[in-house]
Amino acid sequence: MNLMSDRLATETTRAAGPDLDTDTRRRNSTVIWVLIVSAFVVILNETIMGVAIPHLMTDLGITAVAAQWLTTAFLLTMSVVIPVTGFLLQRFHTRPIFLAAMTLFAAGTLLAALAPGFEVLLIARVVQASGTAIMLPLLMTTVMQLEPPETRGRRMGSISVVIAVAPAIGPTVSGLILSALPWRFLFVFVLPIALTVLALGWRMMRNVTEPRDAPIDVLSVVLSAFGFGGIVFGLSRIGEAADAGVAPSTVAALVVGVIALALFVWRQLVLQRIDDALLDLRTFRIPTFAVSIVMFVILMMSLFGMIILLPLFMQGVLGLSVLQSGLLLLPGGLIMGLCAPMIGRAVDRIGSRPLLIPGAALVAGVMWTLAATLGPTTPWWLLLACHVTLSCGLALMFTPLFAASLGSLPRRLYSHGSATVSTIQQVAGAAGTALFVSTMAAVAGVREAAGASEAEAAASGIAAAFLIAAVLATGAVVAAFFIRQPEGDPADLPMAH
Repeated sequence: MNLMSDRLATETTRAAGPDLDTDTRRRNSTVIWVLIVSAFVVILNETIMGVAIPHLMTDLGITAVAAQWLTTAFLLTMSVVIPVTGFLLQRFHTRPIFLAAMTLFAAGTLLAALAPGFEVLLIARVVQASGTAIMLPLLMTTVMQLEPPETRGRRMGSISVVIAVAPAIGPTVSGLILSALPWRFLFVFVLPIALTVLALGWRMMRNVTEPRDAPIDVLSVVLSAFGFGGIVFGLSRIGEAADAGVAPSTVAALVVGVIALALFVWRQLVLQRIDDALLDLRTFRIPTFAVSIVMFVILMMSLFGMIILLPLFMQGVLGLSVLQSGLLLLPGGLIMGLCAPMIGRAVDRIGSRPLLIPGAALVAGVMWTLAATLGPTTPWWLLLACHVTLSCGLALMFTPLFAASLGSLPRRLYSHGSATVSTIQQVAGAAGTALFVSTMAAVAGVREAAGASEAEAAASGIAAAFLIAAVLATGAVVAAFFIRQPEGDPADLPMAH
């Protein structure tokens, strides 16, 4: 009976769109908001560790390379698990997937809070990442299945708060906690929130999707792990040791990753002919989705560049404290959160492209400004103004991109599209970190060798990194003109093999 009622609810949701009965609309809205709050918590946790590295090195007696593994292992686990979520979201009901993800995250957080040493803390971060990796694809797929096309922009606006604001305010939250308490309280702070969300989901989460008997190809899982894992690991190692040169192990990881990824793509192209692909790549046959992925890469690289480079400049060049730099970045994060709902409603009214073009232009303009003006005498208020403007530009891009990319897909590819977007975000974040930090270190080294002071060399390196970001962001402006708004709901479009 439960299976039949779930199926009936799902089919009603698909067919009725905005004319759903009140109970079904209330149920759908509850499910989506539980997922949004959960995703915010897990993604906030993803970025709070960065400024804690010096504290961890002192308290645990570990090297900087070992401490960086707490972030690298998290990203590595995410990149391995996310591609598998396309299968999980097809094979299982919404409620058990949610409960499994939040239980993993809460268990990892508890283990981290109680960790007696580095090894246990590293394991805890891997457990946390396993839950985090599932949450965002689950949220996006559920929204696409439950929300009618005419109101998806509003919902995607709420998701943009999760994607953009949580990483932006993570360093601020971390700085506030670490200014008064030991590193362990980063997890003590998150744990009660995670447990509350888990309890809320246990009580309120419902099954709103209809699973199907989707097979899983073990070879695809292995190739995915080596492909995405190798690339993210190699890129992360480049970012961690940018001033020490590229180690042979880093090159080996990248080579293995590229080869495994090529084999993974080949395997998916073969399996999707019989609808057995782990990650269906027919999503890239839809031009709007393909262009959106390119823009997502640039967007995530810009976001991670902002998160990494601006604090480095504030602390290493201007001499601000961790707390001061965190507070300086807070207004931009809050503005992204305030803008997201309004931008979501605008997407429903006028579509994605009229918002994407000015958003990309703002991002590019800020990057060019930072590349041209950063130096030891740069005033803090200019950084604040640039960060706020950049946040507005990112806000104008996140929601329209989610709505346009996933909205252009047939319904049967929603889970694969969500997994693809989430995977690309992880790879792009690692690539952006490696590219910007490596550029910064290389230019700073050249400047120091030429006799520049440490502050001048660091400023030159960071400005050079922003110059690369500016070129990439300019490419996003061009790409924005090629985004097309889907006409109606493409849920029933036939899929060619």
